[in-house]
Amino acid sequence: MNMLISESVLTSRQTAVLTVRQMADVDRRSVAAGVSSFELMANAGAAVAHEIECRWTPRPVLVLCGQGNNGGDGFVAAHLLAEAGWPVRVAMLGSRFSLKDEARQHAQRWSGEVEALSPSVLEGAELIVDALFGAGLSRPLEGQALETLAAASHGTAPIVAIDTPSGVMGDTGEALGAVSSVLTVTFFRKKPGHLLLPGRDLCGEVIVADIGTPKAVIDSIAPQTFENHPALWLADLPQAKADTDKHSRGHALIFGGYPMTGAARMAARGAARAGAGLTTIAVPEIAFPIYAAALNSIMVRPWVTPEDFGHLLNGSRFSAWLIGPGAGVDKETFGHALAMLATGRPTIIDADAISAFQDEPGALDRAIHGPCVLTPHENEFRRVFDPFGDKLTRTLAAARRCGAVVVLKGSDTVIAAPDGRAIINANAPPTLATAGTGDVLSGIILGLLAQGVSAFDSAAAGVWLHGAAAAEFGPGLMAEDLPELLPAVFRRLYS
Repeated sequence: MNMLISESVLTSRQTAVLTVRQMADVDRRSVAAGVSSFELMANAGAAVAHEIECRWTPRPVLVLCGQGNNGGDGFVAAHLLAEAGWPVRVAMLGSRFSLKDEARQHAQRWSGEVEALSPSVLEGAELIVDALFGAGLSRPLEGQALETLAAASHGTAPIVAIDTPSGVMGDTGEALGAVSSVLTVTFFRKKPGHLLLPGRDLCGEVIVADIGTPKAVIDSIAPQTFENHPALWLADLPQAKADTDKHSRGHALIFGGYPMTGAARMAARGAARAGAGLTTIAVPEIAFPIYAAALNSIMVRPWVTPEDFGHLLNGSRFSAWLIGPGAGVDKETFGHALAMLATGRPTIIDADAISAFQDEPGALDRAIHGPCVLTPHENEFRRVFDPFGDKLTRTLAAARRCGAVVVLKGSDTVIAAPDGRAIINANAPPTLATAGTGDVLSGIILGLLAQGVSAFDSAAAGVWLHGAAAAEFGPGLMAEDLPELLPAVFRRLYS
């Protein structure tokens, strides 16, 4: 699948991510709008059967059903596959007579035997449907469910999960006994557990099926969490026009460290490729020859004393700052970061500049009073923020505490704003796990900030562009490759 905007018709509503509680509210509101629970379950099971028929030829199928609505979906899928001529067996945790309401009605349509759940039922199955619990489970798997799925994971039969693999927490992605599925069919919208690790990896391919939920329901839910996609921010990115000049595209300033000079240079190239009209690195005088010899269109400004650096910040020529890559974890970085934040101009605090506040995290919170983006990886995050809880909750809490947009990096990067909005990114390939890629990311975000894009949109767009560029390159990626890949990504976005 093209890692770029292959689904350009998507809207921000379609990228919404809903919690387990919100999805239950969606179902209630759908019923109130005239769509019965029986119909919703029938459509859900039909969607599962359809996706299976699209991928496999008829073969012995075992459907593992639980005692809730997930089990009801499983009975529907089993009935439809059997009607289509597939050899289907059903095994259940508990009794079908313990099912309630529409789940019981659909189970009554199954005319075959219902076996007791145990690892022994797996014999002869060439495809397994996990309809045991879904996203609503809030405790670890245990007993026969745990033993049966564990045994299934050691076999050769592919597993298809309904909603989420049983044992994956829908709101957090935490895995409590879950095993890998090759396909997960969920309904209406994804949940955080489909995007956050390790849940995302355990889901395999995720299909979001339409089961007849009224489209207007999403507006009444008012979601604040989304999966990162250009539909969220593309309209707000600047595009050069005939009367555009370099000054109107913003001037980005990066604090250049010494002796670690490569990080700031890579960030600068990221900023320039992201569209900043001018990019300057401010460096200690001793480092000036190193930077100047390595850069052409990116300018280098030497400074001798802290006052010299202060004069740069007090001028009006720069539109956004970045400090952190290669800066060093010391009092000097601490002071320069405070000076940047004191201007109230858009600022990115990254890498060493985050760690410089580890002994005084409150000083960082107090200093932020303008547009600001923090871009920590997990270790840097722990030095200044509460490390407990799931990734989405932690990042939102950090953003609220400090009043900045927080980008908690990783394969499942979370971007959170102080007002409660959050975006989960899922397009980053594992090849980004190499030195310097985070520096390029902070530079890309800086380039967008310098052009007047909001802090939240700059962060979300920067993270997505970073992942798309990496996917464009493939194996063997080095951080230096990323800036040169951005023009092709932009070209496809705007085509």
